[in-house]
Amino acid sequence: MVRMVHYGVPAHYYLIVLRSTTKVVPTEGEMVEENVQLVKRWFEEVWNQKRSDTIIELVSTDCVAHGTSETGEELHGPEGFRALQARILEAFPDIHFTVHDCFGAGDRVVARWSATMHHRGNGLGMAATGAEVNITGTGMVRMENGKVTEVWDNWDKFAMFQQIESAVRAKSASA
Repeated sequence: MVRMVHYGVPAHYYLIVLRSTTKVVPTEGEMVEENVQLVKRWFEEVWNQKRSDTIIELVSTDCVAHGTSETGEELHGPEGFRALQARILEAFPDIHFTVHDCFGAGDRVVARWSATMHHRGNGLGMAATGAEVNITGTGMVRMENGKVTEVWDNWDKFAMFQQIESAVRAKSASA
């Protein structure tokens, strides 16, 4: 037992001070939960709120994303993600993601999501069609020190382009 009395200050005061200044290392479960919350924040802020500054905050400079882009090319670092976000938001300014499941283990987090949007811009290199587009996907993220360091995405790019093409065919058939 530590007995600390100094100039009439009770010992429990020092214990409170010691506890409040000691850095607490999070348990593995706490770190997993923090990572899960960061991934949920990603979907909400980057896509639903369209905040590109969150990309800079959450993506490590050496991050590599596999299968994330609309072309399937790898993305590198925050700038790769920001370029993708700009293209997607230009094509689908009303995009909205819903995260249905999100859980983690160790340094990995998995999310299952869906997105709804309308093709109202030329961000994908094709004229806007107004098509309503619904897609689904899953992604796994590796986190390190609160930053995304690697991503593996699997989302239905074919369905997105198919829905856009269907709108083009419907417009040309009615013309």
